[in-house]
Amino acid sequence: MHTEDLKIVLRDLGLVIPTVGAMAALSLPVVAYFGEWYALWPFGLTALVAFGLGLLLYLPFRRAGEARLKHGLLVAAVGWLLVATVGALPFHWVSVRLGGGTLYPYADMASAFFESVSGFTGTGLTMSLRPDLLPHALQWWRSFTEWIGGMGVIVLMLTLIAGPGASAASLYFAEARGEKIHPSVVSTVRTMWWIFALYTFAAAVALWGAGMPPWEAVNHAMTGLSTGGFSVWPDSIGHYGSIAIEMILLVVMIAGAVSFAVHYQAMQRGLRAFWADIQTRWLIMLLLAGVALLGLENLYLYPPEEAFRSAAFQYISAMTCTGFGTADLGGWTDGAKLLLSLGMFLGGAAGSTAGGIKVIRLVLLAKGVSWRFRKIVSPASALVPLRLGKVVLSEQDASRRLEEAAVLAFLWVAFLGVGIAVLLHTVPGATLADVIFEVASAQGNVGLSTGITHPEMPLFAKLTLSFHMWVGRLEIIPVLMLIRALLRRGG
Repeated sequence: MHTEDLKIVLRDLGLVIPTVGAMAALSLPVVAYFGEWYALWPFGLTALVAFGLGLLLYLPFRRAGEARLKHGLLVAAVGWLLVATVGALPFHWVSVRLGGGTLYPYADMASAFFESVSGFTGTGLTMSLRPDLLPHALQWWRSFTEWIGGMGVIVLMLTLIAGPGASAASLYFAEARGEKIHPSVVSTVRTMWWIFALYTFAAAVALWGAGMPPWEAVNHAMTGLSTGGFSVWPDSIGHYGSIAIEMILLVVMIAGAVSFAVHYQAMQRGLRAFWADIQTRWLIMLLLAGVALLGLENLYLYPPEEAFRSAAFQYISAMTCTGFGTADLGGWTDGAKLLLSLGMFLGGAAGSTAGGIKVIRLVLLAKGVSWRFRKIVSPASALVPLRLGKVVLSEQDASRRLEEAAVLAFLWVAFLGVGIAVLLHTVPGATLADVIFEVASAQGNVGLSTGITHPEMPLFAKLTLSFHMWVGRLEIIPVLMLIRALLRRGG
């Protein structure tokens, strides 16, 4: 990497890392409200570390040039690792103060890092066996990392610090964001945030009205809309046994998996905007198909009503990449686990908080097959456009977008395969179906688990799943750019 490129990357990392400091500082009133004074210094010191590191990186290089896409990709890849590392400090320091052990597993720094990566990537796999016994400060920090991470730490930074237009656009697209509500990236992210905050408030009020205590309603609204899935209970949403709470969360999870641009259009033009959008339409149809298939598979285990109720919640949780649960998946059939793994692979809509390869890429690949056949049977001189909803793509644009979708889908499967191979050799006694499920859950940023993820799992397995959460959140390309930059001395 050229020296000037390195200066640009370090300068922008210096802007990203203080977002964790701001989060830690905003968490101090929560600590004070619940009287958990022992947590004051861990959060206060985390804020100082984040702001201090940010200044050390930013000040020497503040006059570096404008960031381009290649810089943005590197900032995203390294920035998310640094944010997760600094974000692990409250988990670790508070747990050390409370004595560690089974109740406070984050005294082990690897477990604290895992939890932080899981939170900021919006995954929801957890090292905590009893989240209900964690201090309120750590319950809040888990939810807060998912709420911010669902939108993206770089998106938050762009919201707070309006940088140059080209630099802002480079960083925005590097963080796996593509859709724009307004011509300006900064205006787009600020609109996204107020929609996100409004929906979170509405979800919390609805859950409280359905009988969930206020503190739990706030936490589940934050982790539900961000499609993160951390819960304050070990048995997640199954703890409540409430059909009303499940129905509300089904709506919340689906809302989190729909593009913010479509939400904005719906506010302008009404609910018909959801069905008019091809990606949202496919998302709904795929959810219904998945629920139906999983419900039929669950008839082996449950009576019909329970089979389809459980299937609806678990499949929607999986495909929206949320990770809430109402059932113990360890006892489900391999067929059910593979169906859920497929949902986690597909994910939600581009421009949402969900993970996976995204529905729009599946739509492109599915329509691309038909398009290729039409090109084969058409005369060589004929122009064969590709229709994507109301948009008609030229042959050149269609080929480019199909290539991008195919490359990403291939890389996603390739990384999934590597993770499966590693976990099969590091987690004794795990079945192939369980390992596929766990790696797909991590890489899809989902958080559902068959029981493989726990505080006593081998260190290499923790790091492997952390790697897959990171790769999945960034949609692989920034990670490959980082590897390329580390292996090559050129720009």
